[in-house]
Amino acid sequence: MPKIQRAIISVTDKSGIKEFAKALGEMGVEIISTGGTARVIREAGVEVKDVSEITGFPEMMDGRVKTLHPKVHGGILAIRDNETHVAQMKEHDIPSIDLVVVNLYAFEKTVAKDGVTLAEAIENIDIGGPTLLRSSAKNFRYVTVVVDPKDYDLILKEMKENNGETTLETRFYLAKKVFATTSNYDKAITEYLNKIDPASDPYFKG
Repeated sequence: MPKIQRAIISVTDKSGIKEFAKALGEMGVEIISTGGTARVIREAGVEVKDVSEITGFPEMMDGRVKTLHPKVHGGILAIRDNETHVAQMKEHDIPSIDLVVVNLYAFEKTVAKDGVTLAEAIENIDIGGPTLLRSSAKNFRYVTVVVDPKDYDLILKEMKENNGETTLETRFYLAKKVFATTSNYDKAITEYLNKIDPASDPYFKG
């Protein structure tokens, strides 16, 4: 795998993200980010590009649509040694994305609150986050994906020891962690929705 040159970071849990982003920036990694995450990274004095600069589209629909774009997912899913993929990236000006750092909307914390409504719960169902994670985990041969802030030190250590690269074994470990996370996330949503009674919930009253 070539050295990590470009990362997309979009996190709900921002613990450690300033330090992690700063370390990436010092290693010459270009950082792309969204909304509140971009603001936190900038506050740390780290240069960051908004995802809209890559996609050519603003974040829209109250943040529901930010990263769901071919210039993001093409840059993640492309097989780097497939000549057709590389040619299509060049043709459509799709930058490769080598590192994806994402954690998800806190759905379980939201629905655990007293009096939470179905409408509030629905707005805390993450769409872009799991999609970014699954795309990256699928392409772990070429992409490093981080869902847990506890793994930041591991990534930085490997990058420093391997000229900006991570090992395939580590990328596989991280990919498995992603699929376990998204599986549990979907299970929590399913369990919550199964408790909803359309006959009595105000959401269904029009």
